[in-house]
Amino acid sequence: MFAAEEILDMAIRIEKNGEAAYRNAIENISNPALISLLEWMADEEVKHAKWFLELKEEVATPAKSPFVQEVGREFINGVLGEQSFSLKDVDFSQIDRINDLIDIFIEFEEDGILFYEMLQPFIQHKDKLAQLDEIIAEEKRHIEQLRKFKESETP
Repeated sequence: MFAAEEILDMAIRIEKNGEAAYRNAIENISNPALISLLEWMADEEVKHAKWFLELKEEVATPAKSPFVQEVGREFINGVLGEQSFSLKDVDFSQIDRINDLIDIFIEFEEDGILFYEMLQPFIQHKDKLAQLDEIIAEEKRHIEQLRKFKESETP
């Protein structure tokens, strides 16, 4: 009913949004340790987006009827609701507490993990599923690193 390409487009968008947000945040912070962490996370998001793009190319199917495409979009929108998986509306220059910034990034990473876990039942290939599981694990490591950073910054 839904197109794998549309779901993978969403996964690619999540990763690109994350990369852009981390690089944008770097421009507004001065803490070298946080800059290093966000650069690492942005680079990780680039790798993840590339993997989803390659998977999309592998599963590409001929164009479906407009009706089927619309039903697929409605299904995805019904599952995801208004979730945009984007941090583009966050004005990083207005965030004055590092812990608030970290909390925003943790929430973004958690949303991505939920989306990827939703994809797991639809991945039939064991190798591809293992790769998706690794991406989920890497996203969880991002959260772990963010929490460790937050704890180290809290007096």
